[in-house]
Amino acid sequence: MGNADSKLNFRKAVIQLTTKTQPVEATDDAFWDQFWADTATSVQDVFALVPAAEIRAVREESPSNLATLCYKAVEKLVQGAESGCHSEKEKQIILNCSRLLTRILPYIFEDPDWRGFFWSTVPGAGRGGGDEEDENARPLAESLLLAIADLLFCPDFTVQSHRKSTVDTAEDIHSIDSCEYIWEAGVGFAHSPQPNYNHDLNRTELLKLLLTCFSEAMYLPPSSDSSNANPWVQFFCSTENRHALPLFTSLLNIVCAYDPVGYGIPYNHLLFSDYREPLVEEAAQVLIVTLDYDTSTSSSPTVDGTTTGTAMDDVDPPGPDNLFVNYLSRIHREEDFQFILKGVARLLSNPLVQTYLPNSAKKIQFHQELLVLFWKLCDFNKKFLFFVLKSSDVLDILVPILYFLNDARADQSRVGLMHIGVFILLLLSGERNFGVRLNKPYSVRVPMDIPVFTGTHADLLIIVFHKIITSGHQRLQPLFDCLLTIIVNVSPYLKSLSMVAANKLLHLLEAFSTTWFLFSTVQNHHLVFFLLEVFNNIIQYQFDGNSNLVYAIIRKRNVFHQLANLPTDAQSIQKALQRKKKTPEPISRTNSQDGLSMEGSRPAAPAEPGTLKTSLVATPGIDKLTEKAQVSEDGTMRSLEPESSQSPSEGSPAAHCELFRPFSMGRCPGCSCSLSLSLCLCRGLTDESEILKFLQHGTLVGLLPVPHPILIRKYQANSGTAMWFRTYMWGVIYLRNVDPPIWYDTDVKLFEIQRV
Repeated sequence: MGNADSKLNFRKAVIQLTTKTQPVEATDDAFWDQFWADTATSVQDVFALVPAAEIRAVREESPSNLATLCYKAVEKLVQGAESGCHSEKEKQIILNCSRLLTRILPYIFEDPDWRGFFWSTVPGAGRGGGDEEDENARPLAESLLLAIADLLFCPDFTVQSHRKSTVDTAEDIHSIDSCEYIWEAGVGFAHSPQPNYNHDLNRTELLKLLLTCFSEAMYLPPSSDSSNANPWVQFFCSTENRHALPLFTSLLNIVCAYDPVGYGIPYNHLLFSDYREPLVEEAAQVLIVTLDYDTSTSSSPTVDGTTTGTAMDDVDPPGPDNLFVNYLSRIHREEDFQFILKGVARLLSNPLVQTYLPNSAKKIQFHQELLVLFWKLCDFNKKFLFFVLKSSDVLDILVPILYFLNDARADQSRVGLMHIGVFILLLLSGERNFGVRLNKPYSVRVPMDIPVFTGTHADLLIIVFHKIITSGHQRLQPLFDCLLTIIVNVSPYLKSLSMVAANKLLHLLEAFSTTWFLFSTVQNHHLVFFLLEVFNNIIQYQFDGNSNLVYAIIRKRNVFHQLANLPTDAQSIQKALQRKKKTPEPISRTNSQDGLSMEGSRPAAPAEPGTLKTSLVATPGIDKLTEKAQVSEDGTMRSLEPESSQSPSEGSPAAHCELFRPFSMGRCPGCSCSLSLSLCLCRGLTDESEILKFLQHGTLVGLLPVPHPILIRKYQANSGTAMWFRTYMWGVIYLRNVDPPIWYDTDVKLFEIQRV
């Protein structure tokens, strides 16, 4: 039958279904088979030939027919999983049913009255087949999920057969050990199967259906109650799914082994269609959804001290009952960590790859899913986090994140990307090694719209953060606390800031300490305290190499002087706020000495008008996001009780300025001019290079108080961020699935769809 006839017959069946007012018996196979037996419709065809209005009409007017259609389609998938779908016809039926269910499920989920439908049992669908009593029957959702899991390891359909297959000797799908059929080499599996175009396409279709099953979460409003776990994910990632381990491993390995550039032949992505990329995207999306787990309410699933044994030890751990989270938290072999880190870094760096031939290298689009995956890896597996920070490989993650942050800073549709990038850096900055790694010289020249500088990765981080604060859009203001907390956390370890970065920090202090900004909202003074803490840390712990910063502080000593003498009477505050009305700029953007931007860079662009974006729930404040820890001399950390630790908001700016007295308060006994670091201006040192040389050999021994303990604000899991991640993740998945548009125009409740 031709493709046109096939589509016509399928459309006729849909029209019959929407016009029938009487229930059609489930036994009427002649009617139901029209939807899958004799048609070869692509997923795009199914979406075009089954309009939303008609699905809703059947749901309202002939609910029993919609119920039977779903039940029959699931039954076909269960039968295919039972038989091992050896014939081409069976394979086609499986794909047709998958596409039909992918189309219909969102309309089941959007109606609260239908939400329990898949969790009810269907007569005759027993747990072991059709013969048992009904009390043993499985809910339809469970039958569907187990069938999808079986079909994802079906020889000659989604995996390579290990036998020279004929229909008689084909493997029995129930006797195969699916751990021998993992899709790609990597964690816990050394063999890389021969790539197969059809297997990749079939896996992609089934994963699309699986993701649609999981998407019931989109139809529930955001709630901080973490007990409302997604029942689809809960069941699929439980011990009921005998393929949980090989499937987790397959998804992780498929993502981390993917190399979009291939063999480096320019323009190869234009000559050959890359059938692996859609599978990798789908795998990344399914993986992050299965890992949607709130650790703040449970014992944190982190690994113990074992470093021997298999990739995931077989001992039952006390970890979470979500097996995917459990397996992720128990990976511990160095070679597995290396494989994951290299893969994620390679993919995150892909959009930055510069080539001399325009558009000659393939650019991936799923960096947001990768950032969520990287977050989950660091959050659930502390050994992985320590491995990442053990070497300068962490910088291969840092540079792409800074690139994305800088590139998205003016684009309102990418607020979520800004948040996840900052959250990852906040998590990393809670570890001493991150600050130490930042001292590595920055030599990679990724074209970024930032001033040219010579320095370290710490300079890059400060310069990008300054750019976000001074030229990002208004909705990024809630992130300022986080950005400065990251700089505070790494500051005790920064050996030598460049003059460009030093000037940026002083420019931020100048901008944040203007009286109108300080008094305009309750929280603004925190930003000044964070910056003073940065300067205190560097002077106390890294004075010797930081003559550039000390020089910048001396040049701007009047800022500290003004802070120390800040007026606090009501009249002065009122006057400052009046001035604000005349200056509506969020913070001073002049005077930041930007100079030339890097060669080949383009300015960060705002979103195109009309761009779709999804709303996000508010993130918790920095005090809820972090907990304070004190670093001991041996480098270990001790958590501080909230009441015993001084918060940055306590005390007056004058107290925080105490350290800066050597820069501005003394007098030269000879001529009474201002002293700067025992450096008397009457000595005629006016040339910048002379002063810097002098500072490089200066010392503050005897002038400073005893060094204060290093205080780190470490990220702590909480239900607020767990909910933020859920809305962000599903928003990304909603917007990225446009062909076919699985959830478009359905009544989602988790977020709002907005136009810029």
